[in-house]
Amino acid sequence: MTTLLQLEGVEKQYGALRALKGVNLTLEPGRIGLLGPNGAGKSTLLKSVLGLVRPEHGSLSVLGMDALRQPLEVRAHIGYMPEGDAILPDLTAVEFATLAAELAGLPRAEAVARAHQVLHYVGLGEARYRPLHSYSTGMKQRARLAQALVGDPKLLLLDEPTSGLDPRGREEMLAIIRDIPERTGASVILSTHILHDVETTCERVVVLSGGEIVFSGDLDALTRPEAGLYEVRTHGRDADLAKALRAAGQTVEDVPGALRVRLAEAEAPTNLLKLALDAGIQVRHLAPLERSLEEAFLETVAKAEAQ
Repeated sequence: MTTLLQLEGVEKQYGALRALKGVNLTLEPGRIGLLGPNGAGKSTLLKSVLGLVRPEHGSLSVLGMDALRQPLEVRAHIGYMPEGDAILPDLTAVEFATLAAELAGLPRAEAVARAHQVLHYVGLGEARYRPLHSYSTGMKQRARLAQALVGDPKLLLLDEPTSGLDPRGREEMLAIIRDIPERTGASVILSTHILHDVETTCERVVVLSGGEIVFSGDLDALTRPEAGLYEVRTHGRDADLAKALRAAGQTVEDVPGALRVRLAEAEAPTNLLKLALDAGIQVRHLAPLERSLEEAFLETVAKAEAQ
């Protein structure tokens, strides 16, 4: 299996701003979320992969090709859906997708056939002869996705693909994105500030902060509960249990409607239940604390910024 991306010591600077700081990153094919606060370096990373900006230092391989020495060959295998209203408003969707296919190197007849095919796939089959300026925001997003897919890319770069969509439109777009690798064989890198989109779509996550990679790995590894941390709820006696636990030397945090208890290393949660039983307190819920992607993301970025 060919490695999707391989970055080694990649540095990019704009004047005094170091947008990428010695980035080392290896990604295998699949659905990957790219996360980071504003100014983290996400756009610079995507543009470096596309060969639109040239790093001052380091090496960058895309699908086994040198992106710095072979930018045109690399771009021939990438579909790119940029952020913003990047369309040609006076063209129909068919004309727009056909143009993208021809720019990707397809002969005219094949480009037209592919345009019709991908427009049906993204749900614009009946509207494909309408000019793009007449489209709603959601339809424009689908047309932009179609032009990214029409060249049959091996890697799809999606920059904020659900921006401006209503809840139903977002879920429909995400359903298409989830289907793309199985349907076309293409890998997807989804750059977004909407954590729910990554949580429901991606298998792996890359987190950027201040131009550096602060996490790269499976989504489950990022959100996995911290060992020894439990959420506890009682039948109206949270404060009493917290007092008893603290008296026993446990670390307890009060949160709305529950307690967060950090058990000492190697201590079993049954000891917590025994303490509650001895105090006559009914425990209604005891489970390892689960972390949402938002909590894990904020914690990861905060730790990186504190270093």
